[in-house]
Amino acid sequence: MVNQQHLAILKQGTAVWNHWRQQHTAIHPQLRQATLNHSTLREVLLGEADLREVSLSHADCCMANLSRADLRCANLTATNFYTAVLEGADLRQATLIKADLREANLQNADLRQARLTAALGTMANLSGAQLREASLQDTNLSHAALVHIDGCLADLRRANLTQADLSGARLYTANLAQATLYAAHLHQADLREVTLSQANLREADLREADLSMAVFCVANLIGATLYKANLLRSNLSMSNLCMANLSHANLERAIIIGANLIGANLYSAMLIEAVLMESDLREASLRGANLAGADLSRANLGMANLSRANLAGANLQHANLRQANLWEANLEGACLTGTVMPDGELYDAG
Repeated sequence: MVNQQHLAILKQGTAVWNHWRQQHTAIHPQLRQATLNHSTLREVLLGEADLREVSLSHADCCMANLSRADLRCANLTATNFYTAVLEGADLRQATLIKADLREANLQNADLRQARLTAALGTMANLSGAQLREASLQDTNLSHAALVHIDGCLADLRRANLTQADLSGARLYTANLAQATLYAAHLHQADLREVTLSQANLREADLREADLSMAVFCVANLIGATLYKANLLRSNLSMSNLCMANLSHANLERAIIIGANLIGANLYSAMLIEAVLMESDLREASLRGANLAGADLSRANLGMANLSRANLAGANLQHANLRQANLWEANLEGACLTGTVMPDGELYDAG
């Protein structure tokens, strides 16, 4: 429970409180379950304080120091934490709906199962934070540092992560449907089984990311970098991968139906048994790619570079290969029924 003496000192204002803290550095303030809604606590020193179940709704904690504070189950709805220090704070199951976390320091904070719906976290530092099962729908985390976070099972639907740094982040099974990840950094991120349907990943950096079994249906990946990314059994149907870099990527058994891959770089990509039905691969580079057993029926490969590609056993029925480069390509056992060949003529089995 709240220590009434501590609460009385705090209510005298920030200056009095901070002076008292500086004189009693060994004391950990006990403010559990205190009601401090709409309070002005700018620059207040609440580091290592017990603030469990506290109510700070609409309070002004701008520039406050709450490092290593215990804020479990706290009500922080619409609280102003602009440039506040919450490094190492325990915010498990806290409510931060519509909170202002711009430029706040939340490094290594524990936000498991916290509710951050519609929070404003532009340029916040959440590197190393625990966000497992956190609710971050409609949250603005543009330009935020989220390096090596644990966001497994987190709900990030419609979140704004424009140019955010998620390098090495763990987002296994997270929901990022309709999220904005324009030019975001996701180098070596763990995105296994994530949902990225209708997400905007234009110009995103996904080098060496693990995207196995991820769902990208109708996602925007124009100009994205997926060099050496693992997309095993992922679903990229109807996605826009125009000019994307997928060189050396693993797309084995991926579902890529009706996708836009115009001008995409798939050099030496692994596409064994991938389904590329009706996809647009005009001018794409598939040089040295492994497309053994792939389904390219009705795909448009006009002017594509398939030199030295392995198309053994591939299904190219009714595909368009007009002006495609098939130099030293392996077409052994490929089905070419109704296929338009590089010279513009239909394949003649005779």
